[in-house]
Amino acid sequence: MGNHMNKHIAALTVACLAATSANAAGLPERIKSAGKVVVANQPNYPPMEYVDPATNELRGVDIDLGVALAKELGTTVEWSNIGFEQMISSLQTGRVDLIHSGMSDLPKRRDTLDFIDYMKSGAQFYTSFARKDEFKTLTDFCGKIVGMSRRTSFPDETAKWSTANCEAKGLPAVKVVGTEGSADARAQLKQGRLDAAVQGSETLPYLMDLEKDTYAVVGEPFTVVYQGIGFAKKDTELRDAYAAALKALMESGEYKAIFAKYGLEGTLLDGIYVNGEAVK
Repeated sequence: MGNHMNKHIAALTVACLAATSANAAGLPERIKSAGKVVVANQPNYPPMEYVDPATNELRGVDIDLGVALAKELGTTVEWSNIGFEQMISSLQTGRVDLIHSGMSDLPKRRDTLDFIDYMKSGAQFYTSFARKDEFKTLTDFCGKIVGMSRRTSFPDETAKWSTANCEAKGLPAVKVVGTEGSADARAQLKQGRLDAAVQGSETLPYLMDLEKDTYAVVGEPFTVVYQGIGFAKKDTELRDAYAAALKALMESGEYKAIFAKYGLEGTLLDGIYVNGEAVK
């Protein structure tokens, strides 16, 4: 029996070591001593991050994933509500430890940030439900007034798409309107000031469920990007700890479960990606 028990204890030790491997991957001392990681997040992008109106609590994919990653690393999250434009400077000045807020991992952002990617996304055209029959293909948006948050990469991406798919074919350009945010674009669409709008493909199923018969998605996303957790370039220790924690959540099934809760299984990644590149 003693031998059997020893084997059992050895197996338990191995299991515990495996479970804490991400933790052992090493958080920076400042995080360990603070007992928390301060995360920049602006909760205005459902279902990625939003405030539940019934409870006033933070909800969303990024919130659930952020809490699970911190737990895996043996620490806690302090969410810091910071405007999207201020997030990178807040990270560089040390006001926050990382950015986890529906941010696209774009090449131009990699000059100042390293990203641990965690989902697929894309720019998606949509219109009002009442006008869905006017827009059968994406080129039906050529010459139309299309709104999108000016804080995002969508205005540039839409203009680029228009150049290749409208102007290059002798069709009028999409008239891109930068709005105060995606909610503002939706408000202007409802008011009839816009013909259509663009936002992240991952947000539209949630909105269409929330506001039935209000919006209609047209075609497939016209870009493919990854969403990533942003780290300061010098903060490789924290970045690598988070990569190990994400790998552990992928292996345990918790990563998939978080996305399934919001109906976003189609956005899952098949492994760890840093700055858009698969890590072997």
